[in-house]
Amino acid sequence: MLTLLIFIVLLVLILLNIPIAVAMGVTAIIFFVGLGQGSSLTMLAQRMYYGTTGFTLLAVPFFILAGNLMNSGGITNRIFRFARALVGHIPGGLGQVSVISSVIFSGMSGSAVADAAGLGQIEQKAMIDDGYDPVVAASMVASSSIIGPIIPPSIPFVFFGALTAVSVPRLFMAGFIPGFIMAAAMMMIIAVMAKPRGFPRSKRAGLKELLLSFTSAFFPLMTPVIIIGGILSGLFTPTEASVVACIYAIILGFIYKDLKVRDLPGIFWDTIKASAGLLFIMAVANFFGWFVMYQQIPNKLIASLAAVGASGSGVMAIIIAVVLILGLFMEGNAILFITIPIFLPIVTMYGFDLINLGVVLTLLIMVGNLTPPVGMCLFAVAGHAHVPILKLGKECLPYVIGALIITIIMAYVPQISTFLPNLIMGIE
Repeated sequence: MLTLLIFIVLLVLILLNIPIAVAMGVTAIIFFVGLGQGSSLTMLAQRMYYGTTGFTLLAVPFFILAGNLMNSGGITNRIFRFARALVGHIPGGLGQVSVISSVIFSGMSGSAVADAAGLGQIEQKAMIDDGYDPVVAASMVASSSIIGPIIPPSIPFVFFGALTAVSVPRLFMAGFIPGFIMAAAMMMIIAVMAKPRGFPRSKRAGLKELLLSFTSAFFPLMTPVIIIGGILSGLFTPTEASVVACIYAIILGFIYKDLKVRDLPGIFWDTIKASAGLLFIMAVANFFGWFVMYQQIPNKLIASLAAVGASGSGVMAIIIAVVLILGLFMEGNAILFITIPIFLPIVTMYGFDLINLGVVLTLLIMVGNLTPPVGMCLFAVAGHAHVPILKLGKECLPYVIGALIITIIMAYVPQISTFLPNLIMGIE
């Protein structure tokens, strides 16, 4: 009963449009005081400080900065041109280009919203110029952007690793196959819809344009090679890799003469605002997680599941349902912060692979990015495409279904996501 009451209070505060960090903190404080445990509030500052001092978390602001630098440094234009030369002629035309561009960009920033807001503007304009309906074009841009945090580097993987103490490099490796499967599924959906809906497509690019566009995009294409190669070779950690990505993006921006010194203060300020918001949520979430453990909520849930004889498959179905419902009302990273302290003891008892769980939770919150009323990618694209959120959400439905099917497959066949990290880094 206490567990249910805690989450009712939290959900009510969120629905009242109270910021998620404040809602989590206020909920914990209300119940500490209400249960006569006010002395425990002395832990608030300590737990908040502890929640943001992990070395791994330094990667978050630097990956955000890398994405902002690449969006401002002309790199996204080169990626789009190369992707258009590569697949613009196949059924689905620029819709397919959008997916391939997102796959390439995902190896640089690790953020779906950065993809949707930056690269997405280029894709949206090109599709409108080619004769696509604005809502249809926006749905392709928004849907392809969710690939970003699945293929490494990935900000949600960094958060998951910090919250669960699992290896971030292993999580990065685990994202490759599910990310490519997700991209293939989206390309198939676009190809199936292309003929009946009359999606235009470009002429096949000649060998000269293919080579020119590849040459133009060569150094941006090397970004994921440098990041992932450096991590796997032991040359640098994921946190150091995020710094390398920023330095590389600045160098490319100046070489291409698309990034000016006067642009940097604005880029840095946008990064500071985004990073501060995420890390403040992380800080309060650490206190909220400690509150959840202090009240022994995971133990009570485990006892309840054991009493009804729940199987591992049933527990996974519950996790999927809970995260999907939360995804309708909350931003993805906030869902991780709230649910992981509760899920972690339960999945550990049932013997789930935590690497695969990280992939599944990331896939689920990406599905949430495409579902109204709080889908972050929907808002990012609707803002620059000037299309209604509900119409955009409806148009994204085929991609949501496809992404959900892929997620369920990953949840129940963990060998798919764990194959690559086990092969390259050995079985733990």
